[in-house]
Order: sequence, then structure tokens, then C-alpha cells
Amino acid sequence: MGDRGGPVVRFEVLGPLRAWRGDVALNLGPVQQQVVLAVLLLQANRPIGRDQLIEAVWGAQMPAYAVNLVQKHMSGLRRVLEPGRAGRQVSELVWTRTGYLLSLPAGALDLELFEQHVERARQARVRGDLQATGDELRSALRLWRGPLCDGLVGPLVEGERDRLAERRLEVWEQRLELDLAQSRHADVVGELRQLATRYPLRERLHELLMLALYRSGRQAEALAVFQEARRRLSDELGIEPAAPLQHLQRQILTADPALEPDARVEVVSAPTADPPVVASVDEPGMALPSQLPHSLADFAGRQTELTRLHGLLLDDVRDDGGDPVVITAIDGMAGVGKTALALHWAHQVRDRFPDGQLYVNLRGFDRTGSVMEPGEAIRAFLDAFGVSPQPIPVGLEAQAALYRTLLADKRVLVVLDNARDAEQVRPLLPGSPGCLAVVTSRNRLDSLVVTEGAHAVSVGLLTVAEARELLASRIGRTRVSAEPAATEEIIASCARLPLALAIVAARAATHPQFPLAVLADELREARGGLDAFDDDSDVATDVRAVFSWSYRALSDPVARVFRLLGLHPGPHLTTAVAASLAGLPRRDTHRALTDLTRANLIEEPAPGWFVFHDLLRAYANELAHERDSDGDRRVAMHRMLDHYLYTAHTADRLLNPHRDPLLLAAPRSGVTVERITDHQRALAWFAAEHPALLSAVDLAATLGSDAHVWQLAWSLATYFDLQGHWHDQVAVQRAALTALGTTADRAYETRAHCCLARAYSTLGRDDDAHTHLRLAAALSEGADDPTGQGHTHLTTARVLYRQFRHGEALDHARQSLELYRHTGHRAGQAAALNAVGWFCSLLDDHEKALVYCEEALALHAQLGDAYGEAAAWDSLGYAHEHLAHHDRAVRCYRHAIELWRQLGDRFNEADTLGRLGDTYRAIGDMNAARASWQQAKNMFDALHHPAADDIAAKLSRIAATVRA
Repeated sequence: MGDRGGPVVRFEVLGPLRAWRGDVALNLGPVQQQVVLAVLLLQANRPIGRDQLIEAVWGAQMPAYAVNLVQKHMSGLRRVLEPGRAGRQVSELVWTRTGYLLSLPAGALDLELFEQHVERARQARVRGDLQATGDELRSALRLWRGPLCDGLVGPLVEGERDRLAERRLEVWEQRLELDLAQSRHADVVGELRQLATRYPLRERLHELLMLALYRSGRQAEALAVFQEARRRLSDELGIEPAAPLQHLQRQILTADPALEPDARVEVVSAPTADPPVVASVDEPGMALPSQLPHSLADFAGRQTELTRLHGLLLDDVRDDGGDPVVITAIDGMAGVGKTALALHWAHQVRDRFPDGQLYVNLRGFDRTGSVMEPGEAIRAFLDAFGVSPQPIPVGLEAQAALYRTLLADKRVLVVLDNARDAEQVRPLLPGSPGCLAVVTSRNRLDSLVVTEGAHAVSVGLLTVAEARELLASRIGRTRVSAEPAATEEIIASCARLPLALAIVAARAATHPQFPLAVLADELREARGGLDAFDDDSDVATDVRAVFSWSYRALSDPVARVFRLLGLHPGPHLTTAVAASLAGLPRRDTHRALTDLTRANLIEEPAPGWFVFHDLLRAYANELAHERDSDGDRRVAMHRMLDHYLYTAHTADRLLNPHRDPLLLAAPRSGVTVERITDHQRALAWFAAEHPALLSAVDLAATLGSDAHVWQLAWSLATYFDLQGHWHDQVAVQRAALTALGTTADRAYETRAHCCLARAYSTLGRDDDAHTHLRLAAALSEGADDPTGQGHTHLTTARVLYRQFRHGEALDHARQSLELYRHTGHRAGQAAALNAVGWFCSLLDDHEKALVYCEEALALHAQLGDAYGEAAAWDSLGYAHEHLAHHDRAVRCYRHAIELWRQLGDRFNEADTLGRLGDTYRAIGDMNAARASWQQAKNMFDALHHPAADDIAAKLSRIAATVRA
């Protein structure tokens, strides 16, 4: 195959680095030049920045003249790869705006061919063509001549060498598994012995060798392999073999028929694109997520389902992490016990996933339709791993890529509960081998089975024996055995539905003096009374009798609380919310909630936090509509909205005490407001109530309570800004604008437009941001609202700053300062003074910057605004640094750092530490510079912020300077 510029240049990295033009081997020059080429080949068809290239080639051993060396090696490589540079060459090495780029045509790199063979093998396996699968895997493995770029050293080459060695071994194991599935037992014994000797701690190889020996009629030798593997693991690591190896030994001892040849085998999928890079979350002292809710202590039955689930895990998840991610989709009707089964099994296998266990209720069948968006779930998972809001990308696809990258090379269990459909689940599925995803849904997720290779496990009703066991585990075996007929009738009345049986069991347990026959009679009389659930195709028609009977057993006050709880939009509620709905004191509400929990009508997964089962929530809501007047329901919902509004307003004042306050009238009688007393508790409350607050805004809009809509949106704005919930900010502020359109309050309409502009600017939607700024300007000018005009100009300055339009930003900051001075708005003046000073400094007018920032600092101090003080100290440090007032710059930065630290603002603390390091470098104190930068890098790493790369580059340069 040729080209107008000459024969094709082929590259080989799967062994010693080699290049060929046609049949002629190329002399690639000195070793260091070959390392540069190796890095370019591993990044083929993707630009790599000069600093990245230097880091990849030399790492911490970077020479003083690394840039010159890179340029020299690039010139040498161009001479080798493109002699004469005549015509269009097959390999093209150029400098682009984003770095060096080595462009290769398809098939020019053996690593690319390896991955293509593996992908074709996967496709053949999906088609069921085992012969083609084996051929492609063998072709892939034949490309390897030795370790990656054998003989070359460098951080990137060595890291990729380890990764690809693991990749090669995974494919090798897949080929051996395929040979075993095709009854080539004797043919692979020798090969497996060699591999097991070379990798004595890789248990999967010992498994395959044992299986090959056993199927070859060599049972004793297979067991000897186990004993040797066990000895090596014990001697070298002090551990026992993992469960799969031990299970295989037991199968061999018992001659388990399941060990007979089977054509079922999985093939490792080739990656289709390079994932985004994220830092490790294994920060010292950081707790790995362990989010599984408690499993039922008296879980009963489901042995068939549990056996199948364990079998799937045994087949597909290996301790070497080399197998595809396992996806188990558990489906079944409401109340059948899908979640209980998933959690019970998850707790049984959680030890096999040492890197964490994630859980989320996707609310797929929430009565209000408030189905959880995949992005919300991903954000919660990233939060669980300690990923800071700042580097999290905006779009769902990018967020999902970050999430999958975070789980790469980890063993994590992910439970996705109550999913609505496959589309909701797909972005949440890990892509890392060795992970396990467990999905529960009322619907069968057939498309997951087809496209993702999920294993479907359908959960039906309990058998009579299992139902009897469930009752016995909860009310006592003696009691069940004493009244077998009544027990059978109860089971029949509950239609063997676990939820219904649990409610009856709770009733029986709390009234031990009641004969079961009495309970059976009551169930018989109550059946069929709940027409709202009348559906002959749904067994829920049978559980309606249990609900109604359980409800009638409540006292009138508790029954009223139960009904009103059904008006809550979900997904969870607190004692204070329940008290506000009911208009009762907290103590009386707590007693009612305790009664409802004991009756299994609500659950309390955490102290003071309550959730409904979907059917029970719908049932309570219907009862409220049947038995409470429209007026009573509306008043209850307004009390609930008051609870969220007044608590959110209190928390917002703690987060941002110098913000323009809302002038709220007193809450309605009967409203309970949460007691929040400090900044940290305010953040925690917002985080816990985040989904409920969004639901409250939606409910207020549905009820036509416009004041609640825009006032809640105002109270949420600071929290959303601090935590980076920009999409939520857009949603609630748009709702606020709709609500404010019915009022004459143009001041808050202006502020809502400003909030939207900031959010859109952060999301990169500059046109939308400027649209809302123009609307804010028109409103504030038309209403003769100079404070609103000041807010608009200051917001405009911040939006322009993000666009690097510093001159225009300074003009708007000055206009905002003039307006704030005119109105006497002191907090606005302080913020505007600092903004003017900052933009002056960015435009190299540092002397003027000092004047403005010192005035800002004094005013912030008078107001007691610690955030403003920290920002002003940082701005002053920047100005002094650029005026070569290094001692003063150091003092300013240290003041800022101390305040950021007290406020818990780790991002700004790291940002200021980076500038402090720059100042130390300028005065020649390299030790202090290194210490400041190292602190900054550690914090940026912990936040997973890309600024860590810039700090790392500074540390590398200072190390090179010291060596020189």
C-alpha cells in the first residue's frame, strides 16, 4: 500500500520500538529521540502540549533545556519520517495551536491493529461465531513481540507498558477461556502452566489451569494447583484464595456437573475512545463511599433468585478485575420485594467490591413524576467520591464519561434502585471491568439485556412456603405454627406480596394478644374496598385491602397525619416538614411518625428522615382527596411550602449575610422551621433537601403560589452558586421569572435575570447571559432602581471577565460602584470596589488597584464580611506582587489564605496559595515557593481541578532549576 508521498510508514510499539517504510527499517536515532516518538505514537492523532510532552518524556528528571531538546528531537524525527518533506507524507508531524500532532493513517500502528482485532473478536462473540472470535484473538496476540517499547524509559511509556501488559494478559485469558469452552482442554494445559508460573498471584490463571486439568481427567493435579496457589498467596500476601478459586475447588471435589464444557465465554471489549483523565480519589483519610441502606435483618425466602444472582457473579466477576462489568436487572411488580432482594444480595457480596458501594433511588415511578435525571444521580456519585463541583463538566455525556473514568480500574458495586427505563440507567452504568451494577425496576429492561449484556432476574410473588417463613421470621415460628389455617388465609389475602405481608406482620407483632384468626377475618372483610387501585392485571388490587385495614387501625390524629403526608411531593421528608403539613407541634408529629413507622406505612432510613413506598404514598394522597376538604389540603400544602421557604431563607442568610434580604411576612400558624445556626449546618441542610426543594418549587408553580416560587428561587440562589448547580439555578430562576411576571415587583425580577445571566455564563451560554443582562438593565432602568442597575453592571462585569474582556468589565464595575454609592448600598460598594481594583490590576494599573482594593478591604471589615475580606486581601496581594512589593504581597496572600481556611473554601485557598508561591519564586525563596505550590497542588488534586496541572508544571520547573 502506497501514497503520493512515498511508501507507507508503519510503526511497531508492541515490543522494541520499530518503524518501516515499505520493507525498509528506519533508523529512529538516539534513545531519547525514540522516547519522544513513543510518546507521540501513544498519543497518535491527538495533539499533546509541549509541557505535557516534556512531563511524559522526563517527568521529575526534566533537564534544564527540555524545550530545546524537544525541538531538536522533533527536527530529527521529521528528517527520519519525512525525508525531503516532498509531497503529502503518510506520517505527518506538525505543531498545532494545541501542541505537537503526529497524524497516522489507519492501520499504520500495531497497537491500533491489536485493538481492532479485539473489537472484531467481541463482535464475533456477540454473533455467536466462536471460530471467528478465536481467530481474531490469536491475531491480536501475535502482534506482540515483547513489552511495550521494550528498552525505553519515561513516565508515560512505563505507565502505558504496565497498563497494556495487563490488557494483553486479559485478552490472553479470554482466548484461553474460549479454548476451554471449545473443549481444547489438553491443548492449553502446558500454556496455562507457563502463565501460572510467570504470574503466580493471578488467581484467574490458576482457575483456568485447574479447569483444564479437571476436564482432561487429571483431578488430583487440578487440586494440587489449588494447594500451590493457596500456599503462595498465604506466604507472600498473608491471604486466602478469593471466593471463585475456593468455589472451583469445591466443585472439583464434588465433581460438579456444571464444570462440564460450556461454550459460554466473554470477550473483553476494546475501548472506542480515550476517556477523560481524573485524579485518584484515594486521598489519605478519605472514606470510600458505603451507601447501601440497611438490609432487612429478617429477610426470608428468595433462595432461587439468590442462587441465580450468586451464579451470575461467579461466572462474570473475577478478582483479577479482567472481566466485563456485570449488569443485573431485577424486575417485578410494585411491593414484590425487588429492593429488599437487591440490598440483601448486595450486602452479601459487598466485600468483593473494596473500592466502594454506591446506591441511588432513581424514583422511576414517583407519583408526582419527579423522576431523577441521570445527571443528578451522577453528581451525587461524584460527590460521594469527593469530586469538587468546580471541575465537573456541564453536559450529561461529559459527566457520564467523568464518572466512568473515576471508576476505571476500581471494583465498585452500584445499586440503581427503582429505575423507570433503560435510558435513565445507561449513563449510570460503570464501564470498568470488575464493577457490578444492580438495577431494579417495575419494568423489564429488555433493551439493557440486548445492548448492554445485562442479566435479567424477574422477581415474582413469594411461594407459600417463603411467605410463611417471612411471617415466622417477624412474629415468631410458634405463633405461626399454632394457627396454620389462619396463616394460610393471611398469605392468600395478601396475595403472597411481601409488602402486604410485612404490614400484616407488623400489626400482629404489635398486638401479640390478637389471634391470627382475627387478623385473617379482618382482612377477609376489608378486601376489595379500594377502587382507586382497581386493576385486574395488577396484584396490587389484593394489597389494597391491607392498606385500608392498616389505615383504619390508626388513631384519628395519626390517620390525618398519614393522609397529609401523601400531599408531599417527595422523595423524602423530615419531622419538621411533616409537622408543617399537619400543623402540629414537632413532639406530637414525632409520635405520629413513630406509629406510622411501626405500622410499616412509612420507613425511617435515617433518624428524622422518612420515605413512603410508592403505593402507600399514592394511597395516602387519595385518602387526602377523599376525606379532607380542598381548603384543608391547600392550607396544608402552603404550610409545607412556608416550611421550605423560611428554612431556606434562614440558611441563605447564614451563607451570604450581606445579600439583599427578602422581606417575608411571618409564616402561617402551624409552620415548623428547621433550626439552623451556622454556615456548615446551612450547607448540610441545602444538600440534604436539594431534591425536595426543587419539588417544592414545582409544586408551588402547580398550585399557582407565585410568591413561593420566586422567593424559594431567590433563597436557593446562593447555595446553587456555591455548589455549582448551574442547571438547577437556570430551572428555578426561569420559574421565578414566570411567577414574577404576575407581580409588579421589578426589583426582584431584575435580580432573577442577573442570577440567570451568571448561571448561563458559567455554562458557556454567553448569548443567553447577555440577553438576560439586557433585560435586567431595561427593567432596572424602567423601574428607576439604581441598586438593581448596580447589580446588573456588576454581574455584567463578571460575565465579561469570563470572556477575557477586561477593559469592558472595568467600565461596568465602575458604573456599578457609582450606582451603589448613590444608593448607599455598602455591601455593593465593597464588592464593586474590589472588582474595579481587580480589573485595574489585570490591565496592569496596579497602583490604582491598590487604592480601590484597600478601600474595599476597609469596608468589608466594617461590614464583617469575611468572604469579601478574603477576596480583597487576595486582590491586594496580586497588585503588590506585580509592583514587586513582595513582602507586602506575601502578607496579603497569607491574610487571604487564613480567611479562606476559616471559611472552609478550599478552592480559593489553593488559588491564593498558588499566587503566594509565585511571589516566593520572584524573591528567590525557592523552598517557600515549592512548599506553597505543593500545598496548592495537593488541594487542587483533592478537588480534581485542572489547575493542579499548572502547579505541577511550576514544581517541575523549579526542580529543574535547582538541579541545574
